[in-house]
Amino acid sequence: MEKERFTIPIGPQHPALKEPGHFRFTVEGEIVTGAAVRLGYAHRGIEKLAEAQNWVQNLYLFERICGICSHIHATAYCLGVEKLAGVEAPPRAQAIRTLVAELERIHSHLLWLGVAAHEAGFDTLFMFSWRDRETIMDVLEALTGNRVNYSANVLGGVKWDVGTEQAQAIRRGLDFLQERTAHYLDVVTTDAGFLGRTRGIGVMSRQQAELLGVVGPTARASNVLRDVRLEAPYAAYVDFPAEVILAEAGDLEARFVVRIKELMESYRLIHLILDNLPPGELTTRMPRRVKAGETVSRVEAPRGELFYFIKSNGTDTPERIRARTPTICNMTSVVKLAVGHQLADVPMLLAGIDPCFSCNDR
Repeated sequence: MEKERFTIPIGPQHPALKEPGHFRFTVEGEIVTGAAVRLGYAHRGIEKLAEAQNWVQNLYLFERICGICSHIHATAYCLGVEKLAGVEAPPRAQAIRTLVAELERIHSHLLWLGVAAHEAGFDTLFMFSWRDRETIMDVLEALTGNRVNYSANVLGGVKWDVGTEQAQAIRRGLDFLQERTAHYLDVVTTDAGFLGRTRGIGVMSRQQAELLGVVGPTARASNVLRDVRLEAPYAAYVDFPAEVILAEAGDLEARFVVRIKELMESYRLIHLILDNLPPGELTTRMPRRVKAGETVSRVEAPRGELFYFIKSNGTDTPERIRARTPTICNMTSVVKLAVGHQLADVPMLLAGIDPCFSCNDR
């Protein structure tokens, strides 16, 4: 008897989705035979709005593209505008930018760990990881005064310095989180119930990952060495190089392992920066008008490569700014990998790329 085929729509308004996205899955029984995605429901017109604001105002606009990775958006924007203006931020400012970027990566990865665990039905891991995430949120608040949009960057440098007392608070927070992260790594690689939802699920080979153009931890979990911090070092990554974490399995378990090990690498980098923070000024003079030209800036956001194209016409407002976020690069893999899996695996496959609809739609 021929199996009956159904098409199941999920979103854009759906109790299982916290953000608007529209997915259509064709199923035969419980097996997905076709998948499609439609994005763009959270479009806010940020890139068009940027053309009517000056260079300084746009810094705060682009920082608000995303509440989870706001600092890296501001950093990508600042690096691009500074390159056009022929200005280089002082070494101490570049080190602080890198420090806050790694603190933000910790925040983002711990938030993702909780969300992904929740999708797997592992609410204990969700609650513990989000409890521990408050440690880094407190550190960011003490350092910058904000928990969401940190506003650490200014064109030509940073606003805030890192004093001895703040450095000690950061170290105490990292010591606590290092112990907790080791525990989480043990949990995601040994818990039988959790491994049933992740091991061997959503396997993406290295060849597939390269063909689909995935970025960030999703690519590195398939043994693709793709990390802007290593390929094109920016800010202080020239002086404080990051070690790339790779895995070969390419399944959901590998994506968990890579992100959790990246937490350990972020702890190491932050300790290294705090121990060798260069002296000097926090800002340098920035012209009000940026000379005509165009440039690109690339940075490694928590989810992967973040790419900015910036064009100036020589005035105090940009002619065009275009941001390409990592979610659009990784979303294709969800549609591709869902085919052949059970419908119940789809939420975990989606969570596995750590999607950000807010970043993607802008």
